[in-house]
Amino acid sequence: MRTSVKPKESARWLNGTVLGIGLASLFSDWSHEIATTVMPAFLASMGVAAAWLGIIEGVSDGLSSFAKMASGYYTDRLQRRKPIAVAGYLVTVLGTASFGLATVAWHVLISRAAAWLGRGVRTPVRKALLAAAATPATYGRAFGFERMLDTLGAIVGPATALALLPLVHHHYPTLFALTLIPGLLAAGLIAFAVKERERKPVPQVSFGASLGALPKSFRAFLLAVGLFGAGDFAHTMLILLAAQKLAPSLGAATAASAAAGLYVLHNVFYAGFAYLAGWLADRFAKPAVLATAYGLGALMAVLVIVLPANLWTLGAVFVLGGVYVGIEETLEDSLCAELVGEAQHGMGFGVLATVNGVGDFLSSAMVGALWTAFGTGVAFAYSAALFAGGAVLVARLKPARWRPVGAVTQK
Repeated sequence: MRTSVKPKESARWLNGTVLGIGLASLFSDWSHEIATTVMPAFLASMGVAAAWLGIIEGVSDGLSSFAKMASGYYTDRLQRRKPIAVAGYLVTVLGTASFGLATVAWHVLISRAAAWLGRGVRTPVRKALLAAAATPATYGRAFGFERMLDTLGAIVGPATALALLPLVHHHYPTLFALTLIPGLLAAGLIAFAVKERERKPVPQVSFGASLGALPKSFRAFLLAVGLFGAGDFAHTMLILLAAQKLAPSLGAATAASAAAGLYVLHNVFYAGFAYLAGWLADRFAKPAVLATAYGLGALMAVLVIVLPANLWTLGAVFVLGGVYVGIEETLEDSLCAELVGEAQHGMGFGVLATVNGVGDFLSSAMVGALWTAFGTGVAFAYSAALFAGGAVLVARLKPARWRPVGAVTQK
């Protein structure tokens, strides 16, 4: 069913707060994507296998997810949420920069976990601030715009890492220290550019009561998200895949650079499709758009299994990965903002993030373990099956339930 928004509502979505949050996301992603891009090679220099990368990503994502739920519940009860967001951004940048102090794999695990703990604390707060700055009929565009800028940071970050590695002579501590610059800029933008709208905190109720008050339609949505998320591994795994598959033909050093370049390509498509997905979210049935994204994820995993690994086929894999993530993240956020009342936005975003984070923990750890034990075919078949299952559940949801609040239907 097609919908259109009222002109006045449409004009409100891009304001100083939406722009400030978007730019903060850009600079923060710029910071930690520099570290993410070189982390597989950094771990490889320590003689670390894929299983360790899966553990690091899985534990960090799992810890982050529970921090998101706690932060969402707690900040709904505060009159001002913004200071919590600023603190989260600072912890993230300091944790990321501390990678440079690591000498063994478990040091990287501690630093990544600390960075992602800060990321978890700030995420539901940032999303609640963003939802409050937009109108219900324009949530898709506001969240799509934020995702687009966030992903531009994910493009600039790997490109920066590629440019700086030769200049610092592959001295990783120097590279990790440089992540402080964009990371601190992100914290400053949240502190000084974002204007928090005046709000009344929700009553002091128990965590269980707050969780039980979430709508049934939102819980059905979470079931689909959870199934998909259980297969949605961290895409640093794709960097490792490309580096390993291309090494025999290109050599280890060239293969590592090619893998980082493919990750930049991944993030270009991620950014491009994030805002497009937001535009679609404000006009069409959201479950159908989200199911398409989940289906593209399944297709990506199947291509890893069935196609011979070369630069062109891996390019297709990275492109599909960027496309589905751009659509998925925008649609999931805008659906959450729409299904949950504004007073519980923190809790809603926190629960959604926790479901995603638990899935990330299971998927990253499982894919890493299956990869190490049985090879890439079994590992990516596991992901493809869960992606497809999530797509089926989302497609079965009734579109009318997700009609944008305040939108009018065109006949």
